[in-house]
Amino acid sequence: MGLLAACSSARDELTKTPANRAPVPHNTIVDCPVYDGMKKTSAVLSQTTASNEVQVTDTINAYFVRVRLDKDGKTVVGYMDRRCFGERGNK
Repeated sequence: MGLLAACSSARDELTKTPANRAPVPHNTIVDCPVYDGMKKTSAVLSQTTASNEVQVTDTINAYFVRVRLDKDGKTVVGYMDRRCFGERGNK
């Protein structure tokens, strides 16, 4: 019976929406590529330079974050290495 309650609680946690899902602006600390996938071998969509601002929309995994940025008047969504943001990327 306890296992059933634990599974139910875990499922309830997954269906809750976080309080703030809005993109968070961050500045890069180094030149970084924006990839179309979560591998360093993925195609590069854009190249950012130090101090560029991008909007972090999701912290995907331990290595990458999903970002949104403007490039040539178009919005580009891709993935960047967390280390591009220094300490902030680790949070």
